[in-house]
Amino acid sequence: MSRLKAAVVQVCSGVDIAANLAGIEHLLTGQQSIDIVVLPECFAMLGAPQSVAAEQADEVMAWMASLARNLNCWLIGGALPIPDDKDPRSHAACLVFSPEGEQAASYHKIHLFDAEVSDNMGSYRESSEFIPGCQPTLVDIGVANIGLSICYDLRFPELFRHLVRLGANILTVPAAFTKVTGAAHWEPLLRARAIENQCFVLAANQAGTHPDGRQTYGHSMIISPWGTILAEGPAEGAAVVVAELDLDEQTGIRQRMPCLRHGKLRGG
Repeated sequence: MSRLKAAVVQVCSGVDIAANLAGIEHLLTGQQSIDIVVLPECFAMLGAPQSVAAEQADEVMAWMASLARNLNCWLIGGALPIPDDKDPRSHAACLVFSPEGEQAASYHKIHLFDAEVSDNMGSYRESSEFIPGCQPTLVDIGVANIGLSICYDLRFPELFRHLVRLGANILTVPAAFTKVTGAAHWEPLLRARAIENQCFVLAANQAGTHPDGRQTYGHSMIISPWGTILAEGPAEGAAVVVAELDLDEQTGIRQRMPCLRHGKLRGG
């Protein structure tokens, strides 16, 4: 198979976990022959402390397994808070489920968003709720290798280059990028990660105003290894953004423009 059909799901999650999951199912109803589906960061709940979602992590994971089986696709979603036995904080996990409904990978967000933003929230301190991860994660889906990331990771190109050195040719970015930072940096960063790594980028973002006043940017998108935006969602509201990934075209780009082979520092 040299072509894959990918879908990124854009939502404006609230605090009702059951309603959020039902809304995602409704959005995906009728989608045909999707190979990869990416859900945004905090797809299960956004607008209250993530410890609330952590209490229902097992139920959400069971839902993900069922959805992957029903759609017969690779399902990627994160961050979902996973409790830790020794720390009151959770792991911000991007989970991957196979078309058979088996959990294939769990990536823990490495770069936590502790930053000041000129929006309704003012500041973000993810480290107060989450334990930072330390291990880049690659998923082999047979015809392609998917490198995992979550939101703020997007600003750290060394993570993505490491994933490509491991063999990634698709990069996923579940996100809850804020409206302020998204307007400034979302598209440029996504296109840069696609171009410099000659990878497809599947970016699923939250979109709208959440119950705690947080505003997210939307514009979920799928980008080609040449940096072309293949499909893009709206600024606000729910959407499913779909595009075809031509793996043969990607191979051609990497052969004609062999940046990944040339990308080594040379001494004088």
